[in-house]
Amino acid sequence: MSIAEEARALLEQAGALKRGHFILSSGLHSERYCQCATLFEHPEIAGRIAALMKRLLPPTLRVDVVLSPALGGVLWGYELSRTLGCRNIFAERQPGAPFELKRGFEIRPNESVLLAEDVVTTGGSVSELVPLVTRSGARLAGFAVIADRSRGSFKPTGGVPLFALTELDFETYKPDALPERLKHVPAVKPGSRVRAPDAQEVTG
Repeated sequence: MSIAEEARALLEQAGALKRGHFILSSGLHSERYCQCATLFEHPEIAGRIAALMKRLLPPTLRVDVVLSPALGGVLWGYELSRTLGCRNIFAERQPGAPFELKRGFEIRPNESVLLAEDVVTTGGSVSELVPLVTRSGARLAGFAVIADRSRGSFKPTGGVPLFALTELDFETYKPDALPERLKHVPAVKPGSRVRAPDAQEVTG
């Protein structure tokens, strides 16, 4: 079994790969959704996911610190840094403001920093951490992602490597072009506190 197959099996085991009718943040609809937060309800499985990433990373890759964006990447960054045996920090931001390091966190000059995110679709949030690394005089070691949903559109610049355990390519539909099988299934907006009208969660 490949690393990608093992990762997907663990996501399935944890219930992170969901089936139903979901309204994505883009407004598109899908029958599948990856909710990586569910993975971290199961620390033993999350630890195995982190061990898979350690296998995927080149053995010569130096990582001094793992940096992740709050809130979604914090638990993943912690599990990964614990497995790699390195320091762990996270960045935060206020709405409309750039990410910053708080709580006494710092990136030291010449450190090798691995950016951690659970799922990337556009890669926007985790890419916004790059200036924190470069301004500190540190080196960007790469991006470590559990699931890449970008369909190849997320390509870090400057030759920085992207390490993704698995790629997810879920079919999406416009609201006015739903397949018949979805039209009668109540929809849910995952990852949001605001649900679609009359929506209820459907998993299976």
